[in-house]
Formats: sequence, structure tokens, C-alpha cells
Amino acid sequence: MIVKKIPPGCLMPSAALTLKRAKWYAFLDRPPIAGDVVYGRVSRLGQHSTLENRNGRIHILNDGSRAVFVYGNRYAPDHYEGIVPNGPQSEVDMLARSGVVGEVRVRNSALKDPTRVRVLGFVCHEDGSPVNTLDNPLISPRISVKAARRSKLVLVVGTSMNSGKSMAAAACCWALSSMGHEVRASKITGTASLKDILLMSDCGASRYTDFTHFGHPSTYMLTEAELLRIFNQTDLAYANNPKNYWVVELADGILQRETAMLLSHADIRSRIHRLVFCAGDALGCLGGVAVLRERFGLSPDAVSGVVSSSPLAVTELAGAGIHIPVFDSLARNLNLMSEILL
Repeated sequence: MIVKKIPPGCLMPSAALTLKRAKWYAFLDRPPIAGDVVYGRVSRLGQHSTLENRNGRIHILNDGSRAVFVYGNRYAPDHYEGIVPNGPQSEVDMLARSGVVGEVRVRNSALKDPTRVRVLGFVCHEDGSPVNTLDNPLISPRISVKAARRSKLVLVVGTSMNSGKSMAAAACCWALSSMGHEVRASKITGTASLKDILLMSDCGASRYTDFTHFGHPSTYMLTEAELLRIFNQTDLAYANNPKNYWVVELADGILQRETAMLLSHADIRSRIHRLVFCAGDALGCLGGVAVLRERFGLSPDAVSGVVSSSPLAVTELAGAGIHIPVFDSLARNLNLMSEILL
């Protein structure tokens, strides 16, 4: 085993949110698993030219930039599908701005090739034991049994990524906090990125969290049991008070593996106080509402997202027989949102 001390000054990405800086070392002979931390150097700039750090600051990357990265999987129809490689790699692909790395399987043809990172060594402790983000969770509920009455869950789902879910969730946080309610906010699935939960914080959520607080760089390919653990542990830690509201976003679309797993579970469905469905256009909304009803037995309490900002699209929805309240996540009509969310 070759062990070298990692020099100070390397960037710490948001995918490594659970880790604190320490006297870290690097070695070169470990097959990777999700959550493993590597020290690397940018060898070729591609799609990602920035890196989000664990405080939310965006760093500019250059050829030769050195940082800590985290192995993980990613599912993103508008970007990449990437996985943790089966064995050691001298170079890996940067899958997300948060510092998640792996091996790209497929990419959206509108994107550039991924930024490449040369692996300089796996991060380990002084004794040679590997550093993995899963070993340092930030959430540990003080109770283990849910009370009968809990915070009201406002669940935000959509047709796919970039359908406007994060803006809708933020609008819900703003509306509820503006009405004087205590709001907690969470993102249960997706790929590490502080942007969405920081937006919910900016819009009034007093506490905010996501799956990275459990050490997961992403939730893609997690088991159903682990997904439910993330949801339930977050529920126990942040949604105890029945006077509060808990705004939760599920990433990607309702056909995506992990989102579908959660929506299929009776415990999740029964927990919903209000369901907000986001879509990019009227036709997508029409199909999505049908899927929610037929596959999951759910009917949205409101429509929002990209479609809600277009008066013509909203007219198309009404003409197609969708008579569900629509709130524009950008205009944010407080009176309308209070009728929907309370």
C-alpha cells in the first residue's frame, strides 16, 4: 500500500457534506463503492466547469484543479446516467457539480463530454482505513416511533427533472412561512446538490435537509428499504410537531425508479397532506395526472411547475378536463396558495 499525505488547500465538494477536514491520506489500490472519497485532479474540462463546495459556494474549475470527489451513481435524463465503476480506475467522469464521480453510461446528446478527473488516491485515515461519506451521518433521530399526529406533509413530485419541482417546493415554503407557520424542508431523492434545499431555506424553511445528510452522494440504485429509511428517519428528526409543515421534494419524475418506489408504498401515500404535481407542459401534466391516479391511486391537490407560468398552457389543461387548482410558483399568489396548502 502506498500512502501519501494529502496536501492542504484541496476543494471539498457538497457531495462530501458529512465529512470534516482531517489529516487525510491517499492510497491507490481499492475497488470503489458508493460514498468512497478520492483525491483527484481535473485532467480535462468538459460539461462541468464548476464545483459546489459543502457551504454552497461555486468554485471555478481549471485544468489541474485538485479536489476531493465522491463516488456515486447518477440518474438524470437531461444530463447523465452514471455508475460507480466495478474496479479501480485511473480516471473517472464528473457526474455532477457537487463532486460526484463515476463512469458515464449514457448522456443527453445536448451535453458536452463529461469533465474527467485523474484519481490520485483514495482518501483514508492515518491507519489506512478508507473514508466513506456513509460512515458519518448527520441525522440521528432521538425517537424511533412515529406519533399518530405529525407535521403536515406537502409532497412535490413531477414529470421529470427540470419540470419546476424545486421552485414549487420553495414557493410552498414561502407561502406557509408567510402565513406564520413553521416549515421544515427536505429532498429525499436525487443527486447531491445544495442548490435546491438552500432555495427552500431562503424561502422560509427553518430547517432543511436531504439524503446527503445520511452520507449518500445520490439515491440512484438504492434499495427500497434504504429509501424508506431515509424518508422515515428524516420524518422522525424533522416532522414531529403536528403544528408544523414538512415540504418534501422527490427528484426526477414519477416514472423514475426511486420516486416510483416511494409513491408505491402505502406508508408514504397515507402520510401526504397535500400533493403538488409539476410538469413542463399541458400534455405532460395530462399524462402525469393519469399515471398518478392509475398507478399510484393519487390525485394531486395542485398543479405547478413550468406549466403553471404559461396562461396558454393552463387554458389547455382546463380544456382537456383537468380541473385541479394551479399555482404559479413564480408569481406566488398567497391567497390561492393558502386555499391549496392549509
